[in-house]
Amino acid sequence: MIRTLEDLRQFQRQQEEHMRKQAADTKAKVLVGMGTCGIAAGAQEVYDAICDELKKLNIDDVVVAQTGCIGFCAQEPLAEVILPGNEKVLYGHIDAEKAREIVNQHIVGGKAVSRWAVNGGGMLPEGEQDEATIVPYDEVPFFKTQVRIALRNCGIINPESLGEYVVRDGYLSLAKVLTEMTPADVVEEIKKSGLRGRGGGGFSTGMKWEFAHKQPPGQKYIVCNADEGDPGAFMDRSILEGDPHSVVEGMAIGAYAIGANKGYVYCRAEYPIAVRRLNMAIAQAKEMGLLGKNIFGSGFDFDLEVRLGAGAFVCGEETALLASIEGQRGEPRLRPPYPAVSGLWGKPTIINNVETFANVAPIIHRGADWFGSIGSENSKGTKVFALAGEINNIGLAEIPMGTTLREVIYEIGGGVPDGKHFKGAQTGGPSGGCIPAEFLDTPIDYDNLAKLGTIMGSGGLIIMAEDTCMVDLARFFLDFTQEESCGKCPPCRVGTTVMLDMLNRIVEGKGQDGDLEKLEELGQNIKAASLCGLGQTAPNPVLSTMRYFREEYEEHVHDKKCRSGVCTALFQYYIVPEKCKRCGICAKVCPVQCISGDRQTPYVIDQDRCIKCGACMEACPFDSIIKR
Repeated sequence: MIRTLEDLRQFQRQQEEHMRKQAADTKAKVLVGMGTCGIAAGAQEVYDAICDELKKLNIDDVVVAQTGCIGFCAQEPLAEVILPGNEKVLYGHIDAEKAREIVNQHIVGGKAVSRWAVNGGGMLPEGEQDEATIVPYDEVPFFKTQVRIALRNCGIINPESLGEYVVRDGYLSLAKVLTEMTPADVVEEIKKSGLRGRGGGGFSTGMKWEFAHKQPPGQKYIVCNADEGDPGAFMDRSILEGDPHSVVEGMAIGAYAIGANKGYVYCRAEYPIAVRRLNMAIAQAKEMGLLGKNIFGSGFDFDLEVRLGAGAFVCGEETALLASIEGQRGEPRLRPPYPAVSGLWGKPTIINNVETFANVAPIIHRGADWFGSIGSENSKGTKVFALAGEINNIGLAEIPMGTTLREVIYEIGGGVPDGKHFKGAQTGGPSGGCIPAEFLDTPIDYDNLAKLGTIMGSGGLIIMAEDTCMVDLARFFLDFTQEESCGKCPPCRVGTTVMLDMLNRIVEGKGQDGDLEKLEELGQNIKAASLCGLGQTAPNPVLSTMRYFREEYEEHVHDKKCRSGVCTALFQYYIVPEKCKRCGICAKVCPVQCISGDRQTPYVIDQDRCIKCGACMEACPFDSIIKR
């Protein structure tokens, strides 16, 4: 039981000594990335194969442990081998067979299998792999320019071990605020750091805490929004899976700052691993006295529990989230009053997202000036982005605010696959907007994104290549937000439905003169009149793509043409007679038998029967089938 700061330091020393002794007594340590993405890719089979091979070889001086998401999701499953005195080696795209070979060659033989190493041959072209040498992590392009604060422990510690978190200065910040600082001091430090909310519009975290701090003493609450629902976003999930104690500690510090004794983490039930590890962290903290009554002998009490959400996107909006915790239907409330004044059960309540809370302990531990020295003038610190879509290095990247989009896409992300050109990036999920290629060198921060007509949001970054239809993309995101609308206010409920109907007509080749003007006008009205952030931002993907790619909309409406060949109603497959070798392969693969011809008769496609599946074009070895 930890009752004082000295108890915590003693526990930290004990854990450090245990880890030193373990390192001295072991031949190697193996960490397997066991986040959701890793497990889905086969990490459990890799973990079991390593343990099984070590058992077969009667090797009992190797530690095999799990860790959270390492971040380089494109290379999953990932495993890291650490031999004392050697550079750690991160292996990617491994399976059970490769895992056994790594045990025999690297752990037993002492020679890294460089062709499978992310920081070695695995990142080099075919033919150069055998000669590759292992390089330090900070020379691997994906990791080179990252600055990890919120992700500081992810992929490094066992997320189910309180001891490993404490060894990396875990709970020292909580001890500091409870033994050396007043609640007002904590609020001022967070304000001074410049930390802004990492889940939406980027409101000042310190100012939000100050509003609740200044409310009269009494029952107050603190809530963590872990209802991550944006398509392509997985930042919060990875933090909860890889470093749950950082969120627990950040919430406890925030609770002390505002005078709350009760906290809730609202997490969607679709995140079972995150929920399990978070509940485990809460139980460990309670058992050790880091949550509960009279923490560190300060007289401060704080309890924490997890509430599961059913996956409604609208419950990411703070007042809808509070209604859901209260057991009501997840619908937004009219503001003011704001939750900091009247929130959960009518009491002052602070709501921040997972990444925001993960930044709190490092700020307290290292100081507001340190955090403020990172980032841009009005956007301090770092931001975690989930790189997805048409990009080689799919994964999590934490970068200083002010890093350009070009650096993120081409240096960390490895560029667009298959030599395609970059066309645009969707930030902020369905509530955000699109950034075209002309702004590749724009520094990414809250203010610059707002000028471009988009938002930071929670950090989803979806990359589009040259063959993306921007009209269809906007339709996809609007379809999502229209489906997720709670239906409470007519501008959102009716307005998004009308916009979606118009977009569906446009991609079906039924667009009419005046549709684009109506779309713009309706989108602006929905933004102005909707009750909550979902409706106020739902038109953003449409408005931003119309702003930067209007010619594509005009082609869809006036020319009945989709230049990307995505909208099936606006293109047809044709067989070019001069190129056709009359082999009949296309006819054989056609699922609806709409292709006819023979050795003497040119092959043709019956356009009335064609379902535009593309099987013929894909199968043709002579490139004689085109789409136009």
